[in-house]
Amino acid sequence: MNTRGNAICKRSFVPAFTILLAGGSGLAQESNSRTNPLIVIPQPATASPAAALRDALSAACSQNQTDFARLLTARNKEAFSRMTPAARVSLLKRFVLLNERGKPTASVNPAGRPILRCETPDVITEMQIGGSEIQDNIAFLPMELRDATDTTGANVHQIIMGMVREDGEWKLLSLGLLLLDLPALEVEWDSAEMEATERGAVSALKEIAEAIERYRSSYSRLPESLAHLGPPLHGKANAESAGLLDSELATGVKNGYTFRYVVAGASTLGAPAKYQLAATPMEYGRTGRRSFFRDEKGGLHGADRQGAVGSETDPPVAQ
Repeated sequence: MNTRGNAICKRSFVPAFTILLAGGSGLAQESNSRTNPLIVIPQPATASPAAALRDALSAACSQNQTDFARLLTARNKEAFSRMTPAARVSLLKRFVLLNERGKPTASVNPAGRPILRCETPDVITEMQIGGSEIQDNIAFLPMELRDATDTTGANVHQIIMGMVREDGEWKLLSLGLLLLDLPALEVEWDSAEMEATERGAVSALKEIAEAIERYRSSYSRLPESLAHLGPPLHGKANAESAGLLDSELATGVKNGYTFRYVVAGASTLGAPAKYQLAATPMEYGRTGRRSFFRDEKGGLHGADRQGAVGSETDPPVAQ
């Protein structure tokens, strides 16, 4: 898809997927059809592997993690729930080869084959699902993925998708001839995202510190807790809900890290009052390895504390 630069990801799935060996000759094959003008119709129920695949692609396009998880096997769904938020989003991006969240539009061609368009600010990708090859509870479906502006088919990605019937519903089984085996990959995916998660924790500490100083400037004292920095439920900002942090960070938990705020002294009053901040991974080795600590003077420290709270004796972190 050369008309939109790098809008469509060029990364392929990692080789840690288990190879699925498909055998047998008793597959009942539906005939494939050529590209035809679109006829937009309401989405049918996911009673077929093609409809289930369409819905999975739609969820990946919009980065709807709840809908995508619904179309995973029970084993993969459990593993998906344990992945960090960043790792889950990364999986959805790779699933449709797009870097940004898009708006999905479902349709069919005159032969009844599902088509899913994913529109992002930079590119409109079209995914056409072909006829299913079904044997017992396994189905394979050819899919073509292209830039919607590519009328010649010069840069079409052709992929075979696998589906499996589980508890009477079709679920995602494979990408190409590779099993979708999230339990085997979840630690690897989390490790790949860990550096970004740790950078996010450092940024969050800075954001919290700035909010505390703005609170001190407005109310001539330190907040009693991070909750006092969150948005008000009703009305204007006040000393109990200053509206200086988003609601998630004000709870002290965000993007795989927990944040601790401690007043370093007997009182929150006045400019001399001091405080300390700490960020620790919620699940050591998965959401992060380093613990971070902001001392009373504003110095930032970080070290692998095996999940424990850091201290000012840890090595400094560049700010």
